[in-house]
Order: sequence, then C-alpha cells, then structure tokens
Amino acid sequence: MTRVIGWWKAVRERLGQAGRRGARTTDLVTLRAAAATRLREHRWPAPALAALARLRAGGGRAWFVGGTVRDVVLGRDGDTTLDVATDLEPAEVTRRFERVEPIGLRHGTVLILSDGVAIECTTLRRELGYTDARHPDGVEFTLDPIEDLGRRDLTVNALAWDPAAGELLDPHGGAQDLAQGVLRAVGDPVARFREDALRPLRVARLAAVLGMAPEPRTRAALAAVADRAPLIAWERVGAEFRRMLVAPSPSVGLELLREAGLLELWLPELAGAYGVLQNRHHAWDVYEHTLRTVDAAPAAKPRVRWAALLHDLGKPGTRELRRGDATFYGHELAGAAIADRVLERLRTPLDDRRAIVHLVREHMFGYSSEWTDAAVRRWLRRVGVDAVAELFDLRLADHRGNGLKPGFPHYLEELRARIERQLAEHDALDVRDLAIGGADVMRVRGIPPGPEVGATLERLLERVLDDPALNTRERLLAELGGGP
Repeated sequence: MTRVIGWWKAVRERLGQAGRRGARTTDLVTLRAAAATRLREHRWPAPALAALARLRAGGGRAWFVGGTVRDVVLGRDGDTTLDVATDLEPAEVTRRFERVEPIGLRHGTVLILSDGVAIECTTLRRELGYTDARHPDGVEFTLDPIEDLGRRDLTVNALAWDPAAGELLDPHGGAQDLAQGVLRAVGDPVARFREDALRPLRVARLAAVLGMAPEPRTRAALAAVADRAPLIAWERVGAEFRRMLVAPSPSVGLELLREAGLLELWLPELAGAYGVLQNRHHAWDVYEHTLRTVDAAPAAKPRVRWAALLHDLGKPGTRELRRGDATFYGHELAGAAIADRVLERLRTPLDDRRAIVHLVREHMFGYSSEWTDAAVRRWLRRVGVDAVAELFDLRLADHRGNGLKPGFPHYLEELRARIERQLAEHDALDVRDLAIGGADVMRVRGIPPGPEVGATLERLLERVLDDPALNTRERLLAELGGGP
C-alpha cells in the first residue's frame, strides 16, 4: 500500500516537528522578554482592563491567563471569552460587578459580563485529584499564582500576564515552547492526562488549530488515558471535535488520535476506515482520503467540514470486489445513517445534525450536460436550494481529496450556471410555491383535511416541474377539474 507519500508525508512531518522550529531560537530569558513585549503592545479591550483594575482595587491581584495569553503571544485571534485569574474568592468577585453568572462556583469560576466583553474569572486554586477523570474532586483556593499555573495542562497554557505591572509569569517555559511550536505537558504527562482524560483530545485539537506538535514524552503519553476515556461526557468530546474541525488542518489532530489508539474510542467509525482499500479511481484508502477531504473543505463552513469527515463512513460496510476491483454501491445511504448516529452521540445540535446528514446522503449526486431543465429543477427540489452551496463545497473537497483528479471539476460550473438560470426564471420548487393551496384542493375535490390533500399538491408540483408555465391559479384549478 503506497500510503506515506506526498500529502501524507507532509502531515507526518508536521506531527514530528517538535523542537525543529526552535533550532534558531535564543535563550529562555530573551524569549520571555519577546513574549512580554507582544503582550504589552497588544490592544487589550478597554472593558477587560477596567475589569482587572476593579479586581485589583483594595489590594487584590488579577492576571490574563491561559489561552488568552497564548493566543496574543502567537498573534492570533483567540476565543471571544477572555480568561482571567484572581486571588479574590468568587463571592468577592461577584460583589464587584453588576453582571456575573455563576458558571462554575464549585471550582471557583464566574462569568463577568462587562460592556460587551465576557470574562471567565477563576480564583487561584490547587486541585484535589480527579477520581472521575473529568473534574477535580475538590479545589482549595490559594494566593500563589505559580501554584495555580502548575495545575494547568500544557506549558503554553501555563502563562499569566499582569497588564498593570507589565509582568509575565512563565514558570514552565511556555514562551520557549510557543517559539519552538511545541506542545508540552506541565509536569509528568501521563499523570496530567490521567487527571482529565479529555486532555489528550485537547492536545490533538491544539496541534491542529495552532500548527504545533507534541514533544515526544507528551505525544507518547496520549495513549495513557485509554482506560479512562469512556468516563468523559460525550458533550465534552463533541465540543472538542467541533473546535478541531475548524482548524487549518484537522487531519493533524485526527492522526494523532489514531496513532494513540484514541480515535477508535471516540470515532470508531473513522478508525475502521483505516486500511480499507478503494479502487483504481482513488489514490488513497478510505481513511486517508477522508482526512484529505476534511482538510480541503472550507474551514469557515463547519457543516461541510463535518460532512467531509463523515461522507465515506459507509464504504467499509458496503465494499465488494467485482471483476477484481472494489465497489461501494449505496455507501452514501449507509454513510448517512452512520453519520446520524455519530452526530447524535457527539451531541450535535439537531439542525446541524440534519443538515450534515443530508449532505452525506446527497454527496454522490451525478450530473451531465444531457440533463433537461426539468431534471435540474427536480434535483434542486430534492436537495433543497439552501443546501446547494454546501453540497458543491463538499463535492469540490471530495474531488481534491481523491488524489487522481487534478484541476477543477468543470461540470460544477456548468451545473451552477444552470441552477442560477432556473432560479431566476422559475420559483416553484416546493408545494408552498404553487399558485394554489390546500384549501383550494379541498374545495374543488370536496375532500377533508388529510394526506390526500398533500399528495394532490405533490402531483401538481410534479406537473409544474415539467412545465413551469402551469403555475398559475387558473391552470392549476383546471388541472384539479375546477374553476377559479
């Protein structure tokens, strides 16, 4: 099997770049100073600075922490919610602000809403074990910010910035790891990951999002949570995958999980596609083709990214050898059913789930120039006008992930032009677009409300799809056998 070539080799190189990017970096002191300069020059939101000043009033202390600091040092847009740590306890924080939501009082966290800025404010703390592999059994508040940073998962998240003092706290070398593109656990990686079994998934997500690579010990420890991963709530797993799928290259995180044996725990359907050979029309097995397709899908369209991840999961179960080559007849229908189960398991919002499953079901649409205009209209009716753009995006990503189909599929441009023409000239693609309604059917046919009314309207729509000129009140009533 010719797997580790081309793009796949590039993915593995990105996974193995820990330390290489830092070959030209200087000492830790210089790197910390450079990070502090970037933090000092950053234009922090005025309401956030005002909130920190209010926390400091009367001798309190407060810092921007975690991903908020990390993303500024990297020069990237981060989460809209800012992370702040303080030595004040939650009750005192609550007293100092007008709008506060108690989102995690048990663990010392409240959400401050101030002039359009959301701040997740957590009291400095130490944690008391993780029996359930999900949440600390308890916390004890502390006045020591260094102790608080020591409980964090990765060095690049164990950073705190005091904008008033212009002071960066970096007790674990996070600034150096940011400069080198390295993800490194704070302390013993096995112990850190077994505390919260979601952390390896978070490492995989950050590798994809930040374009960074876990250093060898951290990478080797990812598999240490295999026995504790089933304890993680599916809501948390789904949230991490959703964040991974908007990364520049989700394949990086997915491959880290597969190598650690964790993909088969959280996405066994995708893990089962590894090594499933396709046919002469494809360069890659189902798994690698899927990862290529995901990376090629537009990151700004999460539904398309999800559909790209799930679109061929029906292939392993439908694979048959015919005349020495593999076929996958009906894999889109089998894949839609699998996609629905996966998305339900990952607690995907229902509207997104339905839209993604629909894309998977329809992704094998065929088109030729021989289609009549009526065929174009029927296809639009089946897939839905609102889904066309995303379906085209999925088809283009699938094409790019094939490995044997260079260039742009020009039939998509022809179909797009025909669709635009049909939409400009005709507007009856749904029974709601007909010039008559159910009341007219009941009056003319003398029937009560019920399934027959809907079936009659569907038959009329079929006639209109063949001949759009029929969509007038007079002509449709005539079709029913009645007058205006």
